[in-house]
Amino acid sequence: MKHANWKNWVHVTKLDPDKQLNAKAVEEVATSGTDALMLSGTLNVTVENLTLLKKQVASYGLPLVVEPAGPEAVIFDGIEFLYVPSVLNTTDVRWIIGKHMQWVKTQKIEWEKVVPEAYIVLNPDSSVGKVTKSICNLSPVDVAAYTSVADRYLRFPIVYIEYSGIYGDPSVVKAASDALDEALLYYGGGIDSAERAAEMSRYADTIVVGNAVYEKGVDVLKATVRAVQ
Repeated sequence: MKHANWKNWVHVTKLDPDKQLNAKAVEEVATSGTDALMLSGTLNVTVENLTLLKKQVASYGLPLVVEPAGPEAVIFDGIEFLYVPSVLNTTDVRWIIGKHMQWVKTQKIEWEKVVPEAYIVLNPDSSVGKVTKSICNLSPVDVAAYTSVADRYLRFPIVYIEYSGIYGDPSVVKAASDALDEALLYYGGGIDSAERAAEMSRYADTIVVGNAVYEKGVDVLKATVRAVQ
């Protein structure tokens, strides 16, 4: 299996269980050179459509990551890692730890597969921004402070800068990068060209490409892979 150690990944492709790709497109995504596939969405994600997507991509030998939107849609079977987000800039404490507590009460957890993520959500118009009621008008100094708290105090192994659907401010991502000591920095949002992939990979350890797969096609995905690898 390619790059089974998540700490070495530089490019991850996010596939949404609520969106459809035909078999040819799935094959092209899986053979694009991306390091891993993240099965993740915010709205209308169920165990059923998550399992169906997993079956579509399982035979290609790429590491599979599930990033659940909530405790109601979590699977462990056939995946390498479960990335579990805590949204640091939410105004609703359930998205920091409350839903996690409910999850622990209701499911047998394979802890060896769990990788915690500290999310900083920065697009107020995104589904994730609205659902989590996040405060998104943060300065680079604010983001750096959240990042440092996540890394040095809460000891998250991943800090995820999430612009979700729009291209973010590179100075914000740089500020987050400069604040890190141990954690890896993930960036997601609006990477729909080789140029944007290259720019954000200057600061982020791992870039995540999602919407571009559905909106611009697999050739654009391949261009982002080449830009960072």
